Amino acid sequence: MGESGKWYHGSNCLFEVLRTGSTVTPNQKLAEAFSHKPTLLCISDDGSITHNGKEVGYLYQIDEPVALGRDVEQHPNSSMEKGLEFLTKRPLRLKLLREDSK
Repeated sequence: MGESGKWYHGSNCLFEVLRTGSTVTPNQKLAEAFSHKPTLLCISDDGSITHNGKEVGYLYQIDEPVALGRDVEQHPNSSMEKGLEFLTKRPLRLKLLREDSK
């Protein structure tokens, strides 16, 4: 998990609870990128992220304690580096941090 202990979700929809099986990440910039629904996304060696997403995006933070293994698990089919993409194992409350028009 990220050093802050925070988990993020990016979406192009507004809602208050994230459903089971949704993707979360400890990387805020990655969640921001996913919120724009890109078909292509690249994470450079320096950690910068580029993508082709065009939709208005909403950045959320999980608004309750999250335990690795109990509440989230490593995404088994992720094409990203281990530790970046996780799946939720139960519904989780969200806090909207911001809307980004890209």
